[in-house]
Amino acid sequence: MRPHRRTPLGTRVPAPWVRTRLRVAPGVAVGLALLVAVTAFLAAVCPRVVDRAEDAGLRRAVADAEARRTTVQVAAPQLNPGFSPERREAALRPGTLRRQYAAVLGEVRRPLAADRAQSSYGVRTATPLAVPDAGLARPDNVPPRVVLAAQNDLAGHARPRSGRLPRATGTVTATTRAVEAAVTTETAEHLRIEVGSVIHVPGADRAPLAVRVTGILAPRQPEGAYWEAQPLLRSPSLVRDGNSPAAPTYWLGALLLPPQAAPAMLGTSGNPVRYWQVAPDTTRTPAHALPELRSAVATLESGPGHGRIRDAVDPDAVTETDLDTVLDDYEDLRSRIAPLVSVAALGTGAVALVVLLMAGGLAADRHRAELGLLRARGASLPGLAGRLLAETAVVAVPAGALGLAAALWAVPHGRSAYAVAAAGTVTLLACLALPVRAAARHRTAHLHTGREDVVSARPSRRRTVAELTLLVLAAGAVEALRRRGTSEGAGTRGDALVSLAPVLVAVIAALVLVRLHPLPLRLLTRATDRLRGAVVSLALARTSRTSVSAVLPLLALLTALTTAAFGGSVTAGIGSARDHAALLTTGADARVESTSGLRAGAAERVRGVPGVEEVTTAALTLEAKPHDGPESVPLAAVSPDAYARLADRVHLGAFPARTLTAATTTPDGSARPDGSSGSGRSSGPDGSSGSGGSAGPGGASGSGGSAGSEADPLPALASSAVAHRYGTAPFPVRLADGAHVTVRIALVRESTPAVTGTEFLVVDRSGLPSAATRPTTLLVTGSDLDATALRRAAGGSPGVTVRAQERAAYAHSPLQTGAEHLYTAAVAAGAGYALLALLLALVRAAPERVALLARLRTMGLTRAQGRRLLILESLPQALLAAAGGTLTGWAAVRLLSPGIDLTTLALATPGAAGVGHLRTDPVSLLLPALAVLLLTVAVAAVQAWVTGRRGSVRELRVGERT
Repeated sequence: MRPHRRTPLGTRVPAPWVRTRLRVAPGVAVGLALLVAVTAFLAAVCPRVVDRAEDAGLRRAVADAEARRTTVQVAAPQLNPGFSPERREAALRPGTLRRQYAAVLGEVRRPLAADRAQSSYGVRTATPLAVPDAGLARPDNVPPRVVLAAQNDLAGHARPRSGRLPRATGTVTATTRAVEAAVTTETAEHLRIEVGSVIHVPGADRAPLAVRVTGILAPRQPEGAYWEAQPLLRSPSLVRDGNSPAAPTYWLGALLLPPQAAPAMLGTSGNPVRYWQVAPDTTRTPAHALPELRSAVATLESGPGHGRIRDAVDPDAVTETDLDTVLDDYEDLRSRIAPLVSVAALGTGAVALVVLLMAGGLAADRHRAELGLLRARGASLPGLAGRLLAETAVVAVPAGALGLAAALWAVPHGRSAYAVAAAGTVTLLACLALPVRAAARHRTAHLHTGREDVVSARPSRRRTVAELTLLVLAAGAVEALRRRGTSEGAGTRGDALVSLAPVLVAVIAALVLVRLHPLPLRLLTRATDRLRGAVVSLALARTSRTSVSAVLPLLALLTALTTAAFGGSVTAGIGSARDHAALLTTGADARVESTSGLRAGAAERVRGVPGVEEVTTAALTLEAKPHDGPESVPLAAVSPDAYARLADRVHLGAFPARTLTAATTTPDGSARPDGSSGSGRSSGPDGSSGSGGSAGPGGASGSGGSAGSEADPLPALASSAVAHRYGTAPFPVRLADGAHVTVRIALVRESTPAVTGTEFLVVDRSGLPSAATRPTTLLVTGSDLDATALRRAAGGSPGVTVRAQERAAYAHSPLQTGAEHLYTAAVAAGAGYALLALLLALVRAAPERVALLARLRTMGLTRAQGRRLLILESLPQALLAAAGGTLTGWAAVRLLSPGIDLTTLALATPGAAGVGHLRTDPVSLLLPALAVLLLTVAVAAVQAWVTGRRGSVRELRVGERT
């Protein structure tokens, strides 16, 4: 045990620097720790979230593609007939195929992995053979055709629904006359095959091969590659016998033989082929290994691996797969989304960097007098910087490690190296911000310095040069983004600068506001000089005498608010693009249509479905031929009033109903007394017109009416393409039933609810023959619509498309949803960092404000006056930051909108209509700014309340110690 040593009297005992300073200001240390921990967590979790989304996107891309495209298929023909029968039969036996299958699997190189459970091998006939057995299904009196297949492990991938699995008795050869087989439930249902059925497959220069069906099998995983790689083994297909549309059809199915019975195929004319199918397993393949994955596929398809497969299997073996095309499509989607992701990631990272630097700057400003005194008393600059580094590192390093650990726990999937590097960078910046700022400020030892008020300070030349440099960089980034856009940015030089364009715009705006900051303060000070009270003048004087370093929060606030506004505009643009694309597809909240026409009364029944508010009918034909020519234009016959209400409600090509209404005149030009249309028909309850007459040879509709005739053409609403092609002069249109009608384009719109596409004509149904007005489409508006209920109410089997479901289908790829979540997080992070920057600035000024109130209370200041003083002192900078942030966010969206294409992010579904553009989001633009103002007022009020409950003497003493 060490003896206790007493310190000799008069000996100086130095106080430990770090421990003493942490004890003096524990709140500051806790705040720094929270800032570093949260920032390190966000920095570490971002690359792992991106990795998780990209990996899930790769798995989804492979899973969504058909298995016959993604499976690597190796095929080899039967041996040359010149070989002995025994050798040809041995090449088809399971033992030989199994050894060759092992050789094929041995050539699969990482990161490509084989899904052994779904991979397969076997023998099948390449030529379908017609079977004449009675009782089999014959749709057009054409006998069905079958292929024979002997695939491995049939028992492991199917279970008997009836009967049993097929077996091979004895040694099967090319001369075997009968074998057993099984069929799937779908094949048995469509070809009318039962257990015990005997199917005679034509032989090659011999009697037919009798195949007895011993079982009907149900696949265990019908969507797996075992069945999907060759879907004919599971599901038969109806094939047309010839290229003519009128050619007869027949069924094509598969008979599943046991592997031991494969040599029997040599006795048929089906041309048996050996095959080995390798199903890819991408569950553990990371997206960042995509180049290596594509290389592994290429070497199997046409590289060294393919050569070794030929050596092991057959010199004539062929390897085919579309997996490389699937991977190329995924890479194309990822390359188009990646620049948008980098804009969000780099923007949020820049905001975090600014806030970290601001925290270091405020800490250096807080200790300015203390550090200046130490330098004046002989403290060396390296020694002082080292002590400050140790003081910060004691807090920042554990906090950064905690944030990293939380990120690794929250997102266990992804590369750890990037997360560690990001968290380490944040921790290093947090450690260096204070000592570097202090060292730069105290390079020369000085005890007293002049005032550096915001109003009186003048920017130095170095600052001017730095600001001009940033201005040039920002202008270049904005111009590059507007010219090149994000869709062309992947893989090119300067991507980081382009991705930082929103942040650079915010930085430039902040620097401009900092320079303009004194002007409104001077004007306000002059305007309040004549006020009777001293509170407003004192508050403005305090604001004007704020140190120049206190404008650092303005930079952080504008950057954070702009990032939040830009992220909100991206999410709003994505939502708007999906809404518009879904609307273009459906034309309303739901669409019920049948090309052959809907059943009578369908509209009335659909109106009774819960949630339906209004139903608009349309008769749509795709075979309308202007000028009786070869080109067809979709033509919709509608009731103008109801259709105009629909177009106005859904904001899709709105128009005045009277412009589309057919003329209500008699042949001599006078108006009809009853106001009915010239066609002489009235609308029925479902919107269809009655049969008041038949179309005449001139195209006019019945009873001598003039609507649709050459003298009185029907007004039509047309797309811009159709209007450009046919002009505004009247022209004849031949309808699908052969009748003619003359139309005149009176309105031009880019889109319309009844027709999807860029070419259409819409006319008043009262001017068409009754045969052309039978409703084919119902455009339904309402809420919470059920597709099944709509289909049941309409009757028959119409197609039903619900707008909400169509919109949800656009967010299909995890790459899209991951990018959306990242932008949502960017909005939240931007707003959070804005509030954090404000809190840091207010906490920094708290001791001075408390001491000021204590001194003023001794002079008679009331609590209400003290509260107003603190609020008015804080409001100018908060108002400037909120207004500047809102304007800067709006300007950034307007400036960068031409270069930001959100179509890929919003509508990755192939064939989706519409485009995606940035759209200003009022919520993300105004809500964070309002939160800044409310927080400023709340903190000032709380400070005044807390100070009012304490004694003035105590606060003055605290101020002295501070």
